[in-house]
Amino acid sequence: MSARKILLAYDGVKVAEVEETPVAEIGAVLERAQAAARMMGNLTRDERAQILFAGSRGLLANQEDFARTIALESGKPLREARTEVERAAGTLWASGEEAHRLAGEEIPLDAAPNGKGRLGYTMRQPVGVVAAITPFNFPLNLSMHKVGPAIAAGNAVVHKPASATPLSALKAAALLNDCGLPKDALQVVVGPGGELGRALVEAPAARLVSFTGSAAVGRQLAGLAGLKKVTLELGNNSAVVVLEDADLAMAAEACAAGAYVNSGQTCISVQRVLVASAVLPEFLERFTERARALRLGHPLEPETEISSLIEETEAQRVQGWIGEAVRQGARLVSGGGRSRATLQPTVLEGVRSESAVWRDEVFGPVACVNGFASLDQAIAMVNDSRYGLQAGVFTNRLDAALRCLREIEAGSVLINDSSNYRVDLMPYGGRKESGLGKEGPRYAVAEMSETKMISLRV
Repeated sequence: MSARKILLAYDGVKVAEVEETPVAEIGAVLERAQAAARMMGNLTRDERAQILFAGSRGLLANQEDFARTIALESGKPLREARTEVERAAGTLWASGEEAHRLAGEEIPLDAAPNGKGRLGYTMRQPVGVVAAITPFNFPLNLSMHKVGPAIAAGNAVVHKPASATPLSALKAAALLNDCGLPKDALQVVVGPGGELGRALVEAPAARLVSFTGSAAVGRQLAGLAGLKKVTLELGNNSAVVVLEDADLAMAAEACAAGAYVNSGQTCISVQRVLVASAVLPEFLERFTERARALRLGHPLEPETEISSLIEETEAQRVQGWIGEAVRQGARLVSGGGRSRATLQPTVLEGVRSESAVWRDEVFGPVACVNGFASLDQAIAMVNDSRYGLQAGVFTNRLDAALRCLREIEAGSVLINDSSNYRVDLMPYGGRKESGLGKEGPRYAVAEMSETKMISLRV
């Protein structure tokens, strides 16, 4: 086996070495998972729930250790990493509750002329083996969003975390094993996504593929999956609309927090801010002031609010997109500087719609602020995107809010919150190229189980 070095992008220091899983071993991994799936299916709902509840308590009991691991492998500030551990614990707990609620329903067969003397009902059964492929930006919580519901539904899981951030996944698997999870019910494979991910997706033994990542990779995996269930949580370039009547202080604060948390490396990061022209100058001043106040530094320093992107090449790419937007006519209001993999929080105004920072998913600490003349124009600008995951609207007008709720093309529309607002219980998934299916424990359990129809003739 070869070893993969895990480096902290902030300063290039080696954090750990992890043994990679050879592609040739994927078949054996899946065979073990199939055997474990049979054991999982025989566990009661409460037995599965208690494993997840114990895992949730274990995360909280070891919060600082998990938070430091997240910070060191991903570059996320420690204060944000602590919050991620809390969220992951909540995700496991909610998944345990869903194990208790997993149920079918009565089917009224005698409502049909030929149904007399029959009792009908449905039951929910696990799909078997879930192939879970997760990204680097929330290496613990997004992993638990797949692992927790899969266990709740009675499945075995083969988890392929991002190559840059496998440590949180490995620690979480060890914790759940200590909590009573059957042997091989959760296996973590480490290595390049292009090789291991393809092998997992193509294998007939994996009955459901749950992937979070880019739209380009998601399209490839969907084509490889064949006749199996696929859940895809893909890209976005979230928009937020700020109407003239909005509370500008609240909107600017929420948008700045949503744009720069985790250095903008979230699928629902505030990227496109559309502001009514009459209040654009005031909003921009407030927003920029908040962006400039953010403290940059090493992820383990207590005061750090912005640290490195996952790799220096990503910081270089984002900086290149900023330069392109400026050459195309945008005004660089603030930021844009870079040190290694750390990029200053950046504010751009007047960005053209063909610029990459407006059109594509930037996945960096960049917010584009443009004005609009009417609500019609604002809604059209939001919808002029191939993505549709989440959008935010700030207004105190009920008629405007209701219209945005109806007409904005997104999986979630949030009134008086930024696009980056998420509670882990929510149904989470997008439209257009933002993906297929829903996450959130209740909704993921439904995706990861199947309905069986039962008819009893008495």
